[in-house]
Amino acid sequence: MNRKRGFAVVSPLLGALVEGFKRGKLVCMAMSIMMQGENVALETRKLKVFATKLGADLVGIADLRLYSDAYGFSKPLLEKFPLAVSMAVRLSDPIIDGITEEDPTQIYAHHYRTVNALLDDIAIRVGNYCQAKGYGALPIPAAQVADEGRLLGAISHKAIAVLAGLGWQGKSLLVINERFGPRIRLVSVLTTFPLAPDKSLESRCGNCVACVDACPVAAIKGTSPQEGALSREEAVNVQACNQRLLSIASNPRYGSRVCGLCIKVCPWGRKAEL
Repeated sequence: MNRKRGFAVVSPLLGALVEGFKRGKLVCMAMSIMMQGENVALETRKLKVFATKLGADLVGIADLRLYSDAYGFSKPLLEKFPLAVSMAVRLSDPIIDGITEEDPTQIYAHHYRTVNALLDDIAIRVGNYCQAKGYGALPIPAAQVADEGRLLGAISHKAIAVLAGLGWQGKSLLVINERFGPRIRLVSVLTTFPLAPDKSLESRCGNCVACVDACPVAAIKGTSPQEGALSREEAVNVQACNQRLLSIASNPRYGSRVCGLCIKVCPWGRKAEL
């Protein structure tokens, strides 16, 4: 009887101790998760500050697991790198405003090349920053064409920028930022660095068709992947656009694939008096 009574007394105590241990373990786990989350948030802020000091006007983090198939890109790179740092440099308003259908202007062609070079430099330095922290990083060139036939890069900077919250994708397929509109150039660094992803934005183009009306080769069809298009070809006649770009690039006066009319006419980022 005594043994039974003793067991009856000890059993609840053991149960309480076990329960307390479980609760304590859960509390410790919760605190650990919170600390990890705080550390990720801190590292994300530090990286964004670093990129901004290098010259990036916009910096966002994309979760590449959300990368859409709408663009028809293969995903070998995405299997290695779960995240990407998306960065943008704004374009000069006076240069963009000087573009005409007949003359994209030499200064815009030079500006285009210069901004791309700056973006590539920023991407290399941000990639090295990630590597110095002990993580993998792959900077993707800002303007390199990997597939000439389909006018594709190694990965879509635009799709990554949308995932990173830098803007939404307009009917022209350009990324439209709330502050700068489409007057930006983009670059991406794929990485294994654990960073806090940003939230994407809903399209705000609405019924606007400024870019559709301005396109000299009628390449813009009036929709986008964010507005229901299943592929970029449903949104833009890429071949028609590319033919105009190649025609301009073949002129030694320009030497680059520039047009810029859809950038110029977009009301987002455009000065009210223009």
